Amino acid sequence: METSLRTRVRAGDPDAFGQLFGECASVVYRHAVRLTGDWGMADDIVSLTFLEAWWLRERLLPGDGGLRPWLLGIATNVTRNTTRAARRHQAALAKLPPPDPVPDFADEVTRRLADTEELAAAQKALRTMRRGEREVFTLCVWEGLDAATVAEALGVATGTVRARLSRARKVLAARQAAEGRPPGGRPSRSHR
Repeated sequence: METSLRTRVRAGDPDAFGQLFGECASVVYRHAVRLTGDWGMADDIVSLTFLEAWWLRERLLPGDGGLRPWLLGIATNVTRNTTRAARRHQAALAKLPPPDPVPDFADEVTRRLADTEELAAAQKALRTMRRGEREVFTLCVWEGLDAATVAEALGVATGTVRARLSRARKVLAARQAAEGRPPGGRPSRSHR
């Protein structure tokens, strides 16, 4: 004798629940859509209905009747509870002060992208210089230090700093001319 689906569901048979889902999920979904008018919420209600049915399976009365009415009753209760919870949630949100406006980051992102591209181009140009020229250039031009301060920081003569800076500027000017860019392009000071 074959055991009924109802008996197998009551016993917690996972295969029976899979069969029940296959047979009734679309019916529960249509019922939930009709009750809520919201397809997304109906998906949630189907999930919650079958979860609740699993929890309530032992309360299912024995017999030979179909399980569709039982599931639709659970779905109705789940819909009622879900709708009530959504109303409470909305009421609670309405009591909160409005959030601070979110600033538009588009300009900042655009500026950072431009800075990144400019820095990459400057790094490429700097790699064509000798180490001493590169160090002097970054300290004098990007960090804004005077020749005497740079000379002290690097442990070289002020004249050496000036000569290296002059050579570095010539290298950059030649590179910019070769690339067809106007002279004077350099990364912004935000890259310290």
